[in-house]
Amino acid sequence: MVIKMKFFNREKEINEILHILNKEPDDIYFIYGPLNSGKTILINHIITKKLDKKYIPFYINFRRRAIINVDNFIECLFEVDEKSKIDDFREYAKSLADLLVKGSKELSNYYLGMPKNFFEKKEKSGDIYQYIEYLFAELNKKGKIPILIFDELQMIKELTLNGKRPLLKSLFQFLVSLTKEQHLCHVFCLTSDSLFAEYVYNTGELGGRAKYLLVDDFDKETALKFMDFIAKENNIKLSDEEKELVYSYVGGKVKDIKYVVEESKFKNLKEILEIILKEEKQKLKYFLEDVKEKDDELYKNIIDALKIFKEKYEVEDISIPKKVREFLIKKNILFLNPIEGTLKPQSFLIWNAIKKVIK
Repeated sequence: MVIKMKFFNREKEINEILHILNKEPDDIYFIYGPLNSGKTILINHIITKKLDKKYIPFYINFRRRAIINVDNFIECLFEVDEKSKIDDFREYAKSLADLLVKGSKELSNYYLGMPKNFFEKKEKSGDIYQYIEYLFAELNKKGKIPILIFDELQMIKELTLNGKRPLLKSLFQFLVSLTKEQHLCHVFCLTSDSLFAEYVYNTGELGGRAKYLLVDDFDKETALKFMDFIAKENNIKLSDEEKELVYSYVGGKVKDIKYVVEESKFKNLKEILEIILKEEKQKLKYFLEDVKEKDDELYKNIIDALKIFKEKYEVEDISIPKKVREFLIKKNILFLNPIEGTLKPQSFLIWNAIKKVIK
């Protein structure tokens, strides 16, 4: 993974995750939050800057590949070792554990390795989970603690084994075995899909076995400090009035703040903010137009739902009918916090667009 910008703040979240890592592995942790709130950057910062040598992190991002079947899932999990001639997966796990402990540059520490011949006959080789379990057990024997990180886990939500059993259920059972039962490794699952977080939270699949960490947009105080940080990095001067103006348009969304402040070095700040707001308004108008064309009743219900946000940024989830709120969440108009039971626009920009477009 590559850090696109210098890391800023998140000390609370960093300390919480480091506290988890210092304990015996016992739960699956879901790190969730709005789009572009910094979940991936946070976990990247921790595994590259904050861990000592006793930890071995494995990072898998399911968004990087099109995953339409179980084969794709397996391909996403493993980095194939083209050179290995080892036939027995147990022997390979031992050799890979040795390489990882030594910090070998031959294999990336962020991916699980698998010998080519084992990968090619994976359908006949039994449960691939057995291989991962054996590898992690070998690392434990060597005094190492694996950290298994799944980014955008919701991408495999619809996959099934043999067209019947949900792959996700099988994966969760395996992760529970790794953590709650055997204490072999820490597991973190990242998602920006709040409906997926709700699904996991409410289905009972992981009752008593999972905990949830919210990585939200910055609050106002932190957002203003972040503006100073970005401005200093780019030799830009921002007055207090200009920072307040930026916040009134984009709130605490890290990506939006970074874009606006950097662009202000060459362009008028007010014009930048107006342009990105116009873009958001147009997207919302076209979205509503499409809905109205397909389903006039749903359109009216959506308008009624969005009117609630003309005066409030955050509301109770059940204040909007389930069908309507789920539709707006799927379209990334609203963000659901299933643990708190609240809804809010995915960003301040969307909130401002709602206030401008909805009459």
